[in-house]
Formats: sequence, structure tokens, C-alpha cells
Amino acid sequence: MSKGRVAVAMSGGVDSSLAAALLKEAGYEVGGVYMQLWADHSYSTSDLEHTCQLLEIPLHKLNLEADFKSLVIDYFCREYSLGRTPNPCIVCNQHIKFGFLLNKVLEMGADYLATGHYARVEHLPNNYRLLKAVDQGKDQSYFLYTLGQSELQHLLLPLGELRKKNVRSLADELGLPTSSRHDSQDVCFIPDNDYRSFIAKHISLEPGDIVDTEGKVLGRHKGLAQYTVGQRQGLGLASDERLYVLKFDVASNRLVAGTQDQLLSNTLIASKLSWTSGEAPKEPVNITAKIRYNAPDMVAKLHPRDGVAEVNFHQPQKAIAPGQTIVFYQGDCVLGGGIIEGGVD
Repeated sequence: MSKGRVAVAMSGGVDSSLAAALLKEAGYEVGGVYMQLWADHSYSTSDLEHTCQLLEIPLHKLNLEADFKSLVIDYFCREYSLGRTPNPCIVCNQHIKFGFLLNKVLEMGADYLATGHYARVEHLPNNYRLLKAVDQGKDQSYFLYTLGQSELQHLLLPLGELRKKNVRSLADELGLPTSSRHDSQDVCFIPDNDYRSFIAKHISLEPGDIVDTEGKVLGRHKGLAQYTVGQRQGLGLASDERLYVLKFDVASNRLVAGTQDQLLSNTLIASKLSWTSGEAPKEPVNITAKIRYNAPDMVAKLHPRDGVAEVNFHQPQKAIAPGQTIVFYQGDCVLGGGIIEGGVD
């Protein structure tokens, strides 16, 4: 007897291909779903189609280019134009994969949506918890913090218990044509990862002054969207000490530079909060937090208040970037997260 109908979001990579194979092996009625997201994307779906034929599962194709452009690409460019550091993968997961796609597959009669993300969903009697992957080096729970109870109840993540090295070997054993495919790049709509060139094609760049914290002019920048908080290379400044991007004064089109010590902050404010349980903690709680995907988990105290959160770190953090995402954890469990508005001096 089938365990239920599951639609697997398949990109043509090894992770989603193996996810589909494992779910079929486990007794689910499986179908693949491919999302066309980017009009300039020249990616061939031949390996994906071959994989579905091999697994004897149907493949549905959805064109979500217009939604992806308005919700992800336009957001990405707009945030950089405002001197902020966006995370398009999180926005895509929130609005495209677990928004439009989840709703679509449920309408099509699926019981679950599955992806190749490295994370886990724990089904408890009264709720669902989002957990880190067993392979901590590949854990992608950071990108899923916006998922709430209504999404988690329909989500299957079959790779969460596996290690990446085992995923490729299993895919090879099954003869999946995607077993040797390289992992995807960081931002799918920027194949060469040159975000500066991409930004320059989509928004106007206005050069301006680079100043120190006292307002003294040190040089010129090429447009605020070409820089990020914490950046040292590419400032073109002659100085006896290393200078970094500290922040942006968008109103006056000024980039503020300073020393590494000036990049440090013990406290940040986050807004647009999301909680996997559906509600914020009632009182301050001890957590660990990540202020960017590749950052280590840092011990902190979380103070939720009036729709925002103040996070006090035990050790000062470097280059807290407005617009970037902070995710809150207790052990392996994702509590939620939000958008960083800035560090507090």
C-alpha cells in the first residue's frame, strides 16, 4: 500500500534525484516537478527526464519565471540598491518552492512535497520541528527557517539523515545519470557568481564618496550596490591600515569605511521574524545563531519584543550586514529567524 502521494521538486541535480529514488523505494507514489524559473537559464533537462524514466515516475514542468523575477530577482537587485545584503535562496524557498509550488502540488492531489535539502522534519504528536541535517557540513536548515507548521506538515526531506558522500555513492549504485553532476552554484540566476556584473546590468550605479566614521573623504566608490559590509578588497584606498566597508549612507550615497575593530558588534536587531512553531518565545531564551549561511553557530540571548528581536551575542560578531538573515537554534532545532536591520554599537 502506498504511503501517500509525494511530489519531488527536481532540479536535475544528484540530491533531488536521489530524494525521488529513496521515496519511491520507501513505498510512496512519487512524481517529479521541475520549475522553470529563469528565462536566461540554458540548463538542459535531459538528465532529469532520463532520471524520471529510469525511476518510472511522471515529470511535470511548471513555468514560474514571472513570479521568480518579481519575487526573487527584483528583490535581490532592490536590496543591493538600498545598501543591504539579500539572500535570494531564502526568499525563493519561502515564496516559490514552499509557496507557489507547495500550493500547486497539493491542488494536484499530492499529500507531500519533497526536496533534496539537507535538513530534517520531526513529526511529533502535536507539532512539527525543523532540525539540522545529520551532515552538519551540508546542513541547509538555515535556508528553511521561514517554514511554519502548515508547510512542515506536508514536507519530506529524505536526505536529512544522510551524508553527502553517501548520497553520490547511492546515486551511482542506482545508476542515476545525475550521480556525477556538480553541485549547483550559490545563486542560480548568476551562473558565473559575478553578482556585481549582474547588478550593474539591472540597476543604475551612482559613484560617490568613501568616508571614514568622522566624515573625512577617503576616496570614491563605484556605486553602493557593488559593495557589501565587511568587504576589504576593491575599495582602492591608500591607507596605513586595512580598511573595510562598515556601512552605507544611502541618503547621501556615501560608503563608510573603517578598521576591523569597528566592524565588531555584540548586539543586532532583526525584523520580519518567522517562527517554525507559529509563535515567538514568551520570554528571553538562550540560543545559538547564524548571521550568514557559512558562519558558525554563536551563543547568544534572544529577546523577542513587539515584532522585532534583539540578539545579544556572548562574543562580538564581525560584519553584521543589514538585509542578511539571522537564524535562531536551540540544539539542532530551528526556532526561526529574521532579517538583520543592523548591529547595535
